[in-house]
Amino acid sequence: MSHPHPELKPAKPLPEGGLRVVALGGLGEIGRNMTVFEYAGKLLIVDCGVLFPEEHQPGVDVILPDFSSIRDRLDDIVAVVLTHGHEDHIGGVPYLLRERRDIPIVGSKLTLAFVEAKLKEHNIKPRTVRVREGDRRGFAPFECEFVAVNHSIPDGLAVAIRTGAGMVLHTGDFKMDQFPLDDRITDLRAFARLGEEGVDLFLTDSTNAEVPGFTTSERELNPAIEQVMRTAPRRVIVSSFASHVHRIQQVLDAAHEHGRKVAFVGRSMVRNMGIARELGYLKVPSGLVVSLKELEKLPDHRITLVCTGSQGEPMAALSRMANRDHMIRIGKGDTVLLASSLIPGNENAIYRVINGLTRWGANVVHKGNAKVHVSGHASAGELVYCYNIVKPRHVMPVHGEWRHLQANGELAIRTGLDPDRVIMAEDGVVVDLVNGRASITGKVSAGYVYVDGMTVGGATEASLKDRVTLAEEGVVTVVAIVDADTGALAEAPDFLARGFVHDDATFEPVVPVIEKTLAKAAEEGVGDAHQLEQLIARAVASWAFRTHRRKPLIIPVIIDA
Repeated sequence: MSHPHPELKPAKPLPEGGLRVVALGGLGEIGRNMTVFEYAGKLLIVDCGVLFPEEHQPGVDVILPDFSSIRDRLDDIVAVVLTHGHEDHIGGVPYLLRERRDIPIVGSKLTLAFVEAKLKEHNIKPRTVRVREGDRRGFAPFECEFVAVNHSIPDGLAVAIRTGAGMVLHTGDFKMDQFPLDDRITDLRAFARLGEEGVDLFLTDSTNAEVPGFTTSERELNPAIEQVMRTAPRRVIVSSFASHVHRIQQVLDAAHEHGRKVAFVGRSMVRNMGIARELGYLKVPSGLVVSLKELEKLPDHRITLVCTGSQGEPMAALSRMANRDHMIRIGKGDTVLLASSLIPGNENAIYRVINGLTRWGANVVHKGNAKVHVSGHASAGELVYCYNIVKPRHVMPVHGEWRHLQANGELAIRTGLDPDRVIMAEDGVVVDLVNGRASITGKVSAGYVYVDGMTVGGATEASLKDRVTLAEEGVVTVVAIVDADTGALAEAPDFLARGFVHDDATFEPVVPVIEKTLAKAAEEGVGDAHQLEQLIARAVASWAFRTHRRKPLIIPVIIDA
């Protein structure tokens, strides 16, 4: 397998007649999926998603792909093709459109409806192109053909991109459920037909490449969901992703069958299910869904709530119920059904919510103790089928952490692909397809861009490091009044500390350290306030570490007397 090398040079211009592929996100991480294709001076983008922050990124709302490598070429973008409507594939679209509003956004009916609702919050009305499986559309010089794929959200598409340099097939996120709820299966006949024509580069979803066998069918959750609705003595509270239409459909059907009414809780849930219902993806028996107010009038055994927060997100409905910070009070006899996965990195938050709910007396049914979740991604068996059907000339694993990409590459080799033709790329690695051969030729910048409240890109690694320091070590402000003539302290310095364990006497030993630092500076003729502040900060920091084994953030303030 051709691995990326840390010593890669910045990419040179694309050779004439070649096709360039650069992932700006989604390789080496689960999220912020975005791939840029370049041919004949034009750019086609597939997906533009966000990544959700982890504990070492405090205060960050979402993380975007880095647009810097295409920023001076925004006018060359012919379209953004969206494979499906999940946040990690569409969440970055508003930020890209802020830079050029009229980029055509291409996607299926449900995907575009979710994007338009999201863009409305940013006051952007996009130019959209609606496509469906079987369509072939030209976005010159690219020709795109769309293929139905099954995923944990309806209306997913794979996209075949034809250019003069060759054909790329990008699966998007997919699995091969043979009995999907909407009877729309992944179109392997189309995959085979494209394979016959010749797929030069196959980009495949790696998320479940480490999982042997086949991903279970969504329908197999029915018995577990049905059992909860049948046996729960009081209310049933179901938490799921706000976009998982199929899962919520099963919940609605089971609730209806057992004489329960349903209310949606949480802004994104209400919005998305409204869209899905309007467009006919969610089939709601008449009279089943009611408002919260009407629901409260019913006896407990006829109540079902469907809410957000299955990942333990602090502001979502379920976490707030667990913390007693929500109008819905969880009590003894309530059943909470967590109908979703544990996304890597969220386990602690989810268990915290499960513990909170259990403490109030709820019976919590989750992936760990019942069959209430199946993945949206193809397992190893399905991926191998695809390689054997498509017989691609090159494979580039996408969408996954490094271990997932590696496992996916190994599967391709086991089906007989030459290891040299498995391209292991990371975010920002440039892959060129020239004269039928794909190879890694360089890199572009692909760092994290943090969205923090209203600012985009304002928070940097350094400022996040400061935040982590503030959280873990505290902050000490040193106010020193210095005699302008002698450079010595005019009076004892003041220390203001927050989050640093201290009493009034703690800072007495540091005063001589500061005096010594100032004396040395005066000797060397350093009188500039900014330089003195730096010297004091360093001296106090090393004192704090020597005596207290702590590294607080030091803020020095010097006032001339």
